[in-house]
Amino acid sequence: MNLHFEELTGTDGARIGIASLDAEKSLNALSLPMIKALRVQLDAWANEPQIVCVLLRGNGAKAFCAGGEVRSLVEACRAHPGEVPPLAAQFFAAEYRLDFSLHTYPKPLICWGHGYVLGGGMGLLQGASIRIVTPSSRLAMPEISIGLYPDVGASWFLSRLPGKLGLFLGLTGAHMNARDAIDLDLADRFLLDEQQEALIEGLLQLNWQEQTPRQLNSLFKALQQEAVAHLPEAQWLPRRERIDELLDVSDVGCAWKAISALRDHPDLMLSRAARTLSEGSPLTARLVWEQIIRARHMSLAQVFQMEYTLSLNCCRHPEFSEGVRARLIDKDQKPHWHWPDINNVPDAVVEAHFHKVWEGRHPLADLSE
Repeated sequence: MNLHFEELTGTDGARIGIASLDAEKSLNALSLPMIKALRVQLDAWANEPQIVCVLLRGNGAKAFCAGGEVRSLVEACRAHPGEVPPLAAQFFAAEYRLDFSLHTYPKPLICWGHGYVLGGGMGLLQGASIRIVTPSSRLAMPEISIGLYPDVGASWFLSRLPGKLGLFLGLTGAHMNARDAIDLDLADRFLLDEQQEALIEGLLQLNWQEQTPRQLNSLFKALQQEAVAHLPEAQWLPRRERIDELLDVSDVGCAWKAISALRDHPDLMLSRAARTLSEGSPLTARLVWEQIIRARHMSLAQVFQMEYTLSLNCCRHPEFSEGVRARLIDKDQKPHWHWPDINNVPDAVVEAHFHKVWEGRHPLADLSE
């Protein structure tokens, strides 16, 4: 199952639930069975009075979670060209339900986001009530490189970042460090990688019967005092003014041109972002531009409903399969995009991605209820 669950009992008899992603070789990539099992266990803990807090973490030093397990999805897409594979409909519905349940979890839910926190890993981290990053944390939504788009609620959290930073991060898949995550309100606490056991011990020592928020806050402040000297330098907030100017444009074609022009820029952060975009999927860039505009005034439930529609439509088009082939299967790093020029991506194709491909009620309609 690549998951491990345990319960630890504290000094006052209260129990802490710990869910560990345990697929180290794949950097804890989320498969459909993992998503389903995690949701079942979290729901059980939510309804168990003795469970007072949940910690979600990933085993292995390299990653909390590097995203969804997309190889099997692409195999299903290839077996159903032009259609929505049943696996895709099941996978995205289950993943978005899990993410939504994290955002609305009734108990303190702590997520330890060390190492790579990419794609689906960001969906888990952003749903937690206490989001922890460490010196090793590298956060990103890198879907531009595989022909998908930033999902798992990214329409929600990217559209709410200051200025044009959300658009920039969605278009370029640029990595954020722990300081960036704190600066942009994509994380709540910075701790050292080796402080996880101290955190668990502190949680077990708390009196969960009274003034819990105050005690939790004091625990995290004390631990953070030991870590703060190791906080890395900010990367993206100091570049916000430049990025805002760069993306003060009328359409995504202009945005693509403005960022791509920085491929040889002396600022290595900007040049790396420019190369990633210019080698990425033009269709994805069109979707990113549109999703962030549409999500600005949506509720969280509406965001996941829109993303479900987008994801199923991405499975019907060749860009997603080709991107995964080039980046993760054959690893030739040379995707042959169906629309290699962003100006040639038909408006009708972009618009069609936002229209349902099923009959009747939205499969995630109950999230709004």
